[in-house]
Amino acid sequence: MSTSESGAEQDSAGQEQPAESAAHDKDSSPLVRIRSLLPGLARAEQRVAKVVLDDPSAVARRSITEVALAANTSETTVTRFCKAIGVGGYPQLRIALAADTARSEARSSRDLGGDISPDDDLPAVVSKVSFADARAVEETAEQLDIAELDEVIDVVAAAGRVDVYGVGASAFVAADLQQKLHRIGRISFAWSDTHIMLTSAAVLGAGDVAVGISHTGATTDTIEALRVAREHGATTVAVTNFPRSPITEVADHVLTTAARETTFRSGATASRIAQLTVIDCLFIGVAQRHMDASVSALDATRDAVGGHRLGVRPDGRRRPRDGGK
Repeated sequence: MSTSESGAEQDSAGQEQPAESAAHDKDSSPLVRIRSLLPGLARAEQRVAKVVLDDPSAVARRSITEVALAANTSETTVTRFCKAIGVGGYPQLRIALAADTARSEARSSRDLGGDISPDDDLPAVVSKVSFADARAVEETAEQLDIAELDEVIDVVAAAGRVDVYGVGASAFVAADLQQKLHRIGRISFAWSDTHIMLTSAAVLGAGDVAVGISHTGATTDTIEALRVAREHGATTVAVTNFPRSPITEVADHVLTTAARETTFRSGATASRIAQLTVIDCLFIGVAQRHMDASVSALDATRDAVGGHRLGVRPDGRRRPRDGGK
């Protein structure tokens, strides 16, 4: 293929996409960035991405010409791919891949990152699931944009009302955020029914916040709810694995996760863990902004449900009567 790619090859969306430098810290894993940005890359750049993801350690040793040939594209496209993922050029990509490979080998000498097979015994399943969850948490924290998170904490902490939207598995994460905010005295609601999501979004306004949670960033129900909330003046926040997905187009702020989906969907559990990691960071940040009020609210809510627990401590011993005296 010639150095000058066709218009369709340059960008399937019609225009070259800018690097997501704001969404990803330059020191985070290049493989994490590639996976998250993959759906928004041009077709020729996606071929380069596949070559890199298939064998990153080999790419770290290859010349730009070899990578271009393997991807059936040009050296110019490889360079453009590097810029699209926030890397200055191919030499910097090789260095980043070499460092990432070394870190991965140091973390685990076993191949636990693969999909779960029907032939796996239970110990193997436990190992693979726990490895996928731990990796999702680590990689999410590694690439999380702290400045963006800080801004989201500010708007949520100052919000008159926070509505959280999510469907399917994301609905459970939405409910978790709502419950946490509610326990520290913040007015919050979680919705998963499409009609209720839309009607709640329609009554939000300036000073309110709408949070949409979608791993793929392509869930139309959640996207539409954020769009309506934004049209009515609310600040919108998206929590997604893909920073160029459709949901980001209706979000004022984007918080990205880093979870790998697999055929047998061991990654489906990891995506939930990654979302909860972001949610927990957001919750703690909001609680810090209102520390005294948060502590008082937590004490009050704990006391409110205390009478509905058995008089047994977590260690199995009975709680003393008379308040422990």
